[in-house]
Amino acid sequence: MGNYSAVTEFFLMGLSQFPDFQFVLFALCLIMYMVILLGNSLLIVISILDSRLHTPMYFFLGNLSFLDICYTTSSIPPMLVMFVSERKSISFIGCAMQMAVSLGLGSTECVLLAVMAYDRYVAISNPLRYPIIMNRVLYVHMAAWCWIIGSLNALVQTVLIMMSSFCGNNTIYSLTCEILALLKLICSDISTNMLIMTVASIALLVSPLLLIFISYVFILSSILRINSTEGRKKAFFTCSAHLTVVFLFFGSAIFMYMKPKSKDTNASDEIIGLFYGVVTPMLNPIIYSLRNKEVKGAMKNVLSRHLHLLKM
Repeated sequence: MGNYSAVTEFFLMGLSQFPDFQFVLFALCLIMYMVILLGNSLLIVISILDSRLHTPMYFFLGNLSFLDICYTTSSIPPMLVMFVSERKSISFIGCAMQMAVSLGLGSTECVLLAVMAYDRYVAISNPLRYPIIMNRVLYVHMAAWCWIIGSLNALVQTVLIMMSSFCGNNTIYSLTCEILALLKLICSDISTNMLIMTVASIALLVSPLLLIFISYVFILSSILRINSTEGRKKAFFTCSAHLTVVFLFFGSAIFMYMKPKSKDTNASDEIIGLFYGVVTPMLNPIIYSLRNKEVKGAMKNVLSRHLHLLKM
């Protein structure tokens, strides 16, 4: 094995081939980040303040909103600095932390969306027994395990990556310290990394998607057995927001992690990465609030109650 110089920093050159659009990208990402913070924070606050939303579904939704805030806060502020800075660098430790946080939260979201699908299955298939099956102890433990599994995956993969030998080239053609981009800079054998990543992709990407698919097969079967048109419509609308989020999240994630790997990173990969990391978290609260009468009703009640208190 040759002698490799110790890497102390990385240069993030994602979308640097479009210098004239750096300010436009800065403005767009800043606006989207503000929408993410406002929308997800509002959903969390409303689900806490309105007692009618103290259910497993909104508990999981609150976890999803908190996760999206953490995920984007770990990546968007450094990204904004890169857009307006001439020196687009990040320290070795900073890169490791950013990768660990994004990988951990991304993995957690995969499992959480599968858990949310199971919650919808129980609610529609066994509505009378739903409060007994999805009791507080169970759904809190389910959410906790989502976070634990995601954190363990991030810890293992980040330690393996950062213990590897990097070549002299420390330029990452990505907007963030993303695991696939870092793998391209490693000079030592990456077969262990690829094995662990493949196993993690199957366990945390393919398996949750399969569980979601199975859940919705049973949900559809239950909906078709409902006699009234109004009942079928109501059952369908309780799932439509979750299904939309699943398509957005897993669609971009599968494109990023399951497509054939190439040596070079092209602009389309970087744009998909931007969509995965910024656009999807921004759309989540919009989808859940626009398609959900309970959320809109709770929002009106909370706002009217607090406005009334301010007038007193």
